[in-house]
Parts: sequence; structure tokens; C-alpha cells
Amino acid sequence: MFSLAAYLERIRLAEMPLQNAEGLAILQRAHRLAIPFENLDVRLGRPIALDSDAVFAKLVTARRGGYCFEHNRLFLDALDAFGFAARPLMARVWLGLEHTPPLTHTLALVTIDGQDWIADPGFGGSYSPPMPLVDGEEADAPDGARFRLGRDPVYGWMLERVGDPATTDGRATGSGWQRQYSFDLAPAYPTDAVLSNFWVSTAPDSRFVQRVIVSIVLPNGFATLTDRLYRRRNGETGSEGEITDPRVYRMRLSMMFGIDLSVEEVAALGLFDLA
Repeated sequence: MFSLAAYLERIRLAEMPLQNAEGLAILQRAHRLAIPFENLDVRLGRPIALDSDAVFAKLVTARRGGYCFEHNRLFLDALDAFGFAARPLMARVWLGLEHTPPLTHTLALVTIDGQDWIADPGFGGSYSPPMPLVDGEEADAPDGARFRLGRDPVYGWMLERVGDPATTDGRATGSGWQRQYSFDLAPAYPTDAVLSNFWVSTAPDSRFVQRVIVSIVLPNGFATLTDRLYRRRNGETGSEGEITDPRVYRMRLSMMFGIDLSVEEVAALGLFDLA
């Protein structure tokens, strides 16, 4: 069962946000600063449950992270508890792709005083702030990146980003505007998320099956751990390197991302040759 007090403690907010655009931005920012994006349970062979109770138990009570379907389930429950009018949307992630991607992402459509906004604490590739759903709208992220919303003749809407690739999960390369994801405003039903969640957590072609992925938003940057590659940028400082020792990997998970796995769980990820 969703608990306002427990959720606010988890995202380190002292009080409930106001039901306005500023409150939405504060809520999403706090959520993503506190709760990491991660797919560790996929590699550990654990099913990803999307019902509200299971998501709350994992991301809040157990202080773990999750990927988009889990984050946005929790966030929609929080928005409802705080009095926001919101519903889910499905999206196609374009990062690093040229062909049309499947509907494997979800975000929230929030209506404030008659204006629709998109909000998304569950995008693991970078941090995009809430934005009003207006053609040509642009917004700056705290890490210095800029985001742009535009109508797309085929896919409805397209979210694009321009900024330092170091404040992404590594899929952003080069310079100039890059497509993040597209979406339309069609109703998204629970079965849509269940189907997409099953594919991304089990299909051999899914990035979440092929890679172990963790990320967290920093006050002015981003930190990621993709398999054994660690990258961190916060303001003007950054570091990057390969982790070759499972003990260092476990420590990094705990200290940077707030995820505590046992020695046995880290071994089960299959990232290190422990023979």
C-alpha cells in the first residue's frame, strides 16, 4: 500500500509539493536524485512485478531501484496521492537507433490547470525535466543539457536532447540534437505495460537482458554503471573506468547508487570471472 510518509522519506522531501508545475518539477527531481535506475533483478533471474504494492515494496521499502515501468508506476501512485491528475503513456526509445523501436518505455502525462505536461523519472539514459506539451517547447536540465519537444508526423511527439554525452548512459554520441523517445497520447492500459515489461526483461534482443545497467541523477550531472564500465560527471568534474574487482563493484553500487547487494548476488550478475 502506498504510504506518503514513507515515499517522502525515500526521496528526501520534507513536505508535500504544491499541485502546480513547480511542485511537479520538485517531485520528479527528488525522485530521480534518490531512487536509482537499474535492471539488476533481470540478470538475477527475478521477475519484474508492476503492481503498485510490489513496486512500492522494492523501490521504497527495500530501497532498491528499477527501470521505467517500475519508476513510473510508483510516480503515478505518488502523483495521485498528492492530488495531481495524471495518466501513463507509452513511448519508443530512439537512442542509438535508426529503425523504428518498439514501445518499451513509459512516462506520465500530467494535467495542471488545463495544460498537459510530460514527466518522467524513469528514463535511464539522461535526466529530462517536466515539460509542457507544446510544439517547440524547450527546457534546460540541471546538468546543462537542453531538451526540445516537437510534433512528429508519424509518431505523434518527439523528445530531443542536446548536451554533453558524459551526462548520459553512454548511448548519446557526438553533438547536435539527438532523439530520445517518441510518444503519442493514446491511452496506455496496464496490459500494455505488462506486455512491454515481459519483452524487455526476457527477450534476447533486449538491452536489459544483454547489459547490467545502473544510473543515478546527481545534483549537476549523472552517474552510470553499464556492465563493468563506470562513468560519473557532476559539474566540471568527472571520472570513467572499468571495474575489474567484484568487491569494488559492490562498493560502488552501495556508495554511489545506494544499492546493497550481497557478495553472492554480485557474483550471480556474471560480470566477473570468479573461477
